[in-house]
Amino acid sequence: MRVVVALGGNALLRRGEEMTADNQRANARIAAEALAPVAQEHETVITHGNGPQVGLLALQEAAYTAIDAYPLDVLVGETEGMIGYMIEQELGNLLPFEKPLATVLTMVEVDAADPAFQDPTKFIGPVYSKEDAERNAKDKGWSIKPDGDKWRRVVPSPAPKRIFQVRPIRWLLEKGAVVVAAGGGGIPTMYDAAQKLVGVECVIDKDYCSAMLAREIEADVFVVATDAEAVFLDWGTPEQRAVRRASPDMLDAYSFPAGSMGPKVQATQEFVRATGKRAVICALKDISAALQGEAGTTIDPEACELQTV
Repeated sequence: MRVVVALGGNALLRRGEEMTADNQRANARIAAEALAPVAQEHETVITHGNGPQVGLLALQEAAYTAIDAYPLDVLVGETEGMIGYMIEQELGNLLPFEKPLATVLTMVEVDAADPAFQDPTKFIGPVYSKEDAERNAKDKGWSIKPDGDKWRRVVPSPAPKRIFQVRPIRWLLEKGAVVVAAGGGGIPTMYDAAQKLVGVECVIDKDYCSAMLAREIEADVFVVATDAEAVFLDWGTPEQRAVRRASPDMLDAYSFPAGSMGPKVQATQEFVRATGKRAVICALKDISAALQGEAGTTIDPEACELQTV
């Protein structure tokens, strides 16, 4: 069975933790423990978030003003390499030596006409006072928005249009490799007026890109591993309950927060509708059980009723 597992940002840095290499290494080890049984049994591609890591690089660059800051596409490429290295090493400590591992720096095309470029919404980098944010916006051409009582830079989050490394990823899977790819939603690129591929100052949603990759490589199951045990209805109320199994259409009747569960539900719905296969949303520790339908939420085109627990 071919499986794509999209790791949430908590896979390498949990909420409230300091952004140290030791913390990220420890969390990569925890992720590897959950992923190793899957990788041992199935053809596996691992994708991951990179928000905290890109934010850390942006903070480091803000402290060094001798040169212009590196563009976002380069920062995403850097984090893909760093996170892929950690995941590879920790998985390699658990899997047989003969099991190959590979990280693929993954370029993803976006459309210059995507409406997201007219309304930047994705926060990146450090927080500023309003005055400092406005000065940066003027000097550097940033878009800025309030984030609580502070201000931050915002960038567009367009939809993925094409993943350039699909063929190499397929080749690696056919050779038995565990592949880490499309980290952080992939390195954002587009074609300019001269039809040359260039980097773009934007961030692609990791879950949507992972769902596209799962479709393109004909995965049998698409898994979104997060810090929630399942998709919950009436979350935060005494009536909250976990969805165990549902069809994509059944989930249309409910709304989920745009900043957390919403994109995950929508990405899994899109995968199931496009392929007729199933998707799973679950906690990282429950991946193996969720693949058996014993944990998490399974989005199944053949579900006859919405089941909750």
